[in-house]
Amino acid sequence: MLQSKWKKIDWMIVVILLIFMVISVALVHSGISAWPKFEGSDKRMVFYYLVGFICFFGMFLLDFRLLLKYHWFVLAVGLFLLVIVLFIGDTVNGAKGWIEIPGVGLNIQPAEFFKLVLIISLTALLGQRNKMELAFWRDIVPLSLFALIPFGIVMKQNDIGNALSYLVILLGVLWIGKLKYSHSIIILLILTVSLLVGIKSYIAFHDQIVTYLESTDRQHWLNRIDPWLLPDEASSDASYHTRNALVAIASGGMFGEGYMKGSYVQFGFVPYTYSDSIIVVVAEEFGFIGVSVLVLLYFILIYRLIIIALECKRREGPILIVGIIAMLLYQIFENIGMFIGLMPLTGITLPFISFGGSSLLINMLSIGLVISIQLYGQDEDELVATHLYKKVDMENVE
Repeated sequence: MLQSKWKKIDWMIVVILLIFMVISVALVHSGISAWPKFEGSDKRMVFYYLVGFICFFGMFLLDFRLLLKYHWFVLAVGLFLLVIVLFIGDTVNGAKGWIEIPGVGLNIQPAEFFKLVLIISLTALLGQRNKMELAFWRDIVPLSLFALIPFGIVMKQNDIGNALSYLVILLGVLWIGKLKYSHSIIILLILTVSLLVGIKSYIAFHDQIVTYLESTDRQHWLNRIDPWLLPDEASSDASYHTRNALVAIASGGMFGEGYMKGSYVQFGFVPYTYSDSIIVVVAEEFGFIGVSVLVLLYFILIYRLIIIALECKRREGPILIVGIIAMLLYQIFENIGMFIGLMPLTGITLPFISFGGSSLLINMLSIGLVISIQLYGQDEDELVATHLYKKVDMENVE
């Protein structure tokens, strides 16, 4: 039985993950060269990847339908961790969102893990609709609360990057969950108008916003938003990170300056080159070609995920996979975009590449979940001696 399952695995995905591991360790090694206090992070990244592959293989051996069946338990644990971190969490870069695991020297970030929790819960609820079009008050509003409540909790932690990922995941699963075209247009218009009004208001009432953020101990948001919307008015300290990152990216040119030879990276002019700013290492040392190769690897990975979604016979499989794809695409676009002026600076990692245990583990678990869908999603029967959902006779529904 197990042997037949192994034959169904998309080994191209496993190969891509191994390539990501090699790239990540090499880039982290280069990124920490100017920061002695982070010495050994490259070795820790190897450890994180080993744990990540254990989680990956463990997850795909688990029937994904079990997670959907017990999604309320998964959701309760996720929300508990999100709330408890407000009281006992450690603060890093202005965001109070880490819990230290005693004895192993590992910090976990509940906001990262909740992304997968949210995908599982939304999928379980959408799976009950049995291919019906989503009604606004009956479906969209309640489902949105599943994202907006943790969104508010994580915003309270000052972690805008992960908070926004919940909204992206929500939009992704609603879209694949048979959202009406009229509702899609309304949501798109609301988001567009909200974004434009928000940007205009931030610029027009900047002084008042500065006073408010400073009074609520959120002044670090100014260092993230000002260089994006008001680069000419941003302080030198606020624009230091993005300005130097952009110069480093430009200096890489087409082929880069060579591994461990990027002047801005190696002399420490760009902060966090081992984690959030790791794309700067790629661009300066390997140039446009290096960034293109990395983006191509992401494209191949997402392409393979889409293929698995299309081949899945169960309705829940594609919803889960689209949620995971939305999560990954947001992280990729946000991380790269914030260093070329397209997006505000947030503490979002580059998937599979940036240093970080929580982000890597959640991504490995997510891909393991996709492989589980590939292995068990072809079975249209329910789990033995149980039912995933309470079936509804849709023919009798008015």
